[in-house]
Amino acid sequence: MEFLSQMWSLLGLLTILQNVLPSQLLSVLHSLWQSLQDFLTPYSYFDVPEFIGSASVEPNDLYRHIHLYLHQCLLSSHAHPPPRLTLTLSRSTSDPSFTSPAFSLSSNHSLDDSFNGHRLVWTHHADTLQDSLEERRSFSLRLPKRHATSLLPAYLTHLSGSADMLERSSRTRRLYTNSQRGGGAWMSVPFRHPSTFETLALDPSVKSQLLADLSAFAEGRDFYRRTGRPWKRGYLLHGPPGTGKSSLIAAMANHLRYDVYDLELTRVGSNLDLRALLLQTTNRSLIVIEDIDCSLELTGNRHGRTFGNNTKNRAKRQVPSFNDDSDVEECSGRDEGRVTLSGLLNFTDGLWSCCGEERIIVFTTNYADGIDPALLRAGRMDVHLRLGHCNAHAARELVERYVGVVENDLLNSMESCIVGGAKMTPAEIGEVLLRNREEPNTAVKELVVELQKRASDSEEDVDGWEESGAESSEGSLDKKGRKGRAGWEGKVRFLGRLRSLTKSESGRRGI
Repeated sequence: MEFLSQMWSLLGLLTILQNVLPSQLLSVLHSLWQSLQDFLTPYSYFDVPEFIGSASVEPNDLYRHIHLYLHQCLLSSHAHPPPRLTLTLSRSTSDPSFTSPAFSLSSNHSLDDSFNGHRLVWTHHADTLQDSLEERRSFSLRLPKRHATSLLPAYLTHLSGSADMLERSSRTRRLYTNSQRGGGAWMSVPFRHPSTFETLALDPSVKSQLLADLSAFAEGRDFYRRTGRPWKRGYLLHGPPGTGKSSLIAAMANHLRYDVYDLELTRVGSNLDLRALLLQTTNRSLIVIEDIDCSLELTGNRHGRTFGNNTKNRAKRQVPSFNDDSDVEECSGRDEGRVTLSGLLNFTDGLWSCCGEERIIVFTTNYADGIDPALLRAGRMDVHLRLGHCNAHAARELVERYVGVVENDLLNSMESCIVGGAKMTPAEIGEVLLRNREEPNTAVKELVVELQKRASDSEEDVDGWEESGAESSEGSLDKKGRKGRAGWEGKVRFLGRLRSLTKSESGRRGI
């Protein structure tokens, strides 16, 4: 009883001192008391706020990493969880069948962790601001003071790496597209495309090269920092329609677990809007511009040439050859109201393209020769991947996947037709097999009949991997595309010459 009386007397004295002593002196006394506590305690404490700075605008990535780490690595498998947890059930998940609630550490509760034989304690704090409903949340870490200098960097690296892997495997991925023309905002839906590298009918060597390249890129943080290169990579996918360019993009996104930004250039009003869209993209994303040769007229007007925006003018023009070092960009003075080649070059490889990490830019086109060489050089489009008609291996894969036929005499006939020059895209083969998927033999027979109709002495057209700046490994593919366009342009020139001769003859006759 006497002890309680003394405690009440001490508390009363402290209350009187708080009312009598100046606030500056009280602040000094509080700081001295805290310093004494810090000196005597065997632990070091580190606070991790939810936001950086007092404005509460910029999120703290470390706070997010800690939240993921404690939720997935500790709370889900901890033998003795804390007595109080917070349960939540989100309605925004992309998987409708997902009904399990998520749990997290409640405010002002602690959780133990161990690392390299040391015990660490995490505490979650949530303080309500005065005269406001807003909460300031933070985590505090307690670890042994003697080992804090050596233990903290290694532990935070371990924590961020674990959280990064968990975020990749569990986060909801989105498919974005830009909004109406003149706007600088993205709209999104959940990304659920089923395409994977297991379902793609690709040449095995091309598939293995592409997978190795994507894995090296995703794991290349240290390499890109060491070499001073922006952490981004460009892919050009080109080939006839129906060869699987869009499916390959979806497979790349599913393999890396990246978001996809489908950029529609015709909706972008100016270079400024294009830059604003770039700044809103997240890390770990694929930025896709499909059919870039049809989106806008993007051939540089470097020699006073004027090109129209329609297909006829594109067919009539002759694209000159440019050196890789002569990326002379257009003057933007008269092009402020539209997207220009200069703006797109800065988008893919300018200073603003470095405002983010781990981004992949993908261009697709049916005719790679119709794109300005400045867009295709190394550093912008690093890898050129030619997707051609199905070869024998890809056709066998499709037959096995669609109708389950592995061995059949008709398969040998199918391969003979393809080797003999018959050409069908994966989309065309898939459609033939899809029509007869309930009758495998009928499906293969119909496919063989269709291939026999298409058999010819045309040149080989298969998938090919090309490093930017190097000669194509399938040189005949590019030559064939140029040959077809050169023959078409020759016919146009011949008709023009014939017309001029007709006019001259009519003039001489006085008609």
